[in-house]
Amino acid sequence: MRPQTIDEIVGQDHIVGPNSFLSSAIKCNRLPSIVLWGPPGTGKTSIAKAIASSSSMSYKFVSLSAVNSGVKDVREAVEGARKLRDKNEFSAGKRTVLFVDEVHRFNKSQQDSFLPVIEDGSIVFIGATTENPSFHLVTPLLSRCRVLTLNPLCPIGIKKLLKRAVDDLEKGLSLSVGRKVEVENEAIELLSSQCDGDARVALNALEVCATTALGRARVHVQDVVKVEDVKEVLQCKHLAYDKAGEEHYNLISALIKSMRGSDANAAIYWLARMLEGGEQPLYIARRLVVFASEDVGLADPNALLQAVACHQACHFVGLPECRLNLSQCVAYLALAPKSVAVYKALNEAMKLVKDSVGGNPGVPLHLRNAPTKLMDEIGYGKGYIYTPDNPAAEQSFLPPSLQGRKFLEWPPNDC
Repeated sequence: MRPQTIDEIVGQDHIVGPNSFLSSAIKCNRLPSIVLWGPPGTGKTSIAKAIASSSSMSYKFVSLSAVNSGVKDVREAVEGARKLRDKNEFSAGKRTVLFVDEVHRFNKSQQDSFLPVIEDGSIVFIGATTENPSFHLVTPLLSRCRVLTLNPLCPIGIKKLLKRAVDDLEKGLSLSVGRKVEVENEAIELLSSQCDGDARVALNALEVCATTALGRARVHVQDVVKVEDVKEVLQCKHLAYDKAGEEHYNLISALIKSMRGSDANAAIYWLARMLEGGEQPLYIARRLVVFASEDVGLADPNALLQAVACHQACHFVGLPECRLNLSQCVAYLALAPKSVAVYKALNEAMKLVKDSVGGNPGVPLHLRNAPTKLMDEIGYGKGYIYTPDNPAAEQSFLPPSLQGRKFLEWPPNDC
């Protein structure tokens, strides 16, 4: 059911729509080198193949996957592209579209090997990645490619794909399962809403649902996929979540910002998203410990105690019960008064230390210990006043050059 042209692509109109730059480039036979970045099942490979087949100029499509390809495969593809270019240098012959799936898995030297052949026009490079290109692709490669972001498919788009698979008797569901199968509209509706924007998950689930219906039906009776079949196959909603990928950082960022904004409802929602996606509870608990000092701080010192206790509870109890400890702590931190005074104070002090010209001032002698006779004779500890014996005595604890310098504003000016 892979689309053959860009006109058959569903759900990515901002990339392949009639007014997109990619459509204009195809019409002009000037294919650019691009990187397709998006979640699984959004059509990266389909778009790459459709781009090559939609152009009126003849292109040789070469596909590699960084999962199972090495330096030898890349070298052969590059050499083949150069030979094809040289052979047709003075004629309108084929050029090579080199598609590299999971390109973020290639190391720096492997990515660098594409640079000269992109530069001299031997290949049109199309990379596909589920990871943020800014973090996983080398800058020289990004400078030679246009990064296009793909969005998760909406339920309407997935519904369109599923109906297309059901109706296509030559390439669709009927061919896959060996006979014609009807699918209830309610089953398609449910399936399209439970796959979290992943077309591959939806189509695979449809095929399994049809197989389930075939196993239930009697011979020579029309097979129908029902809502019950979809519920049986899916069991639970598919969630797009990669514990080591960008969605991991997106969700923890949303959780932190919701607590910072004192929105307990939103914070608990993002917590639920992370837990349902399979995030480790101790990771979340560690971030809550940081938040308790960074964002709540002196406004509610008990917040740190709550966060540390939550981390210990998650360690002792584990899932599924520790989700309640996490939820309680998230709600507490979201509703707690906020202060970044400690955070700002430490940052300002560290900046002063790093930016100090000519080195940082030494510790004043009266603040130093004198464990030896020599150090005592030099003056270490001389003039120090033991505060518990004389709480009212005034003495300085900063170097002379920093006298009167304030880092911590507490209590806040608005109190």
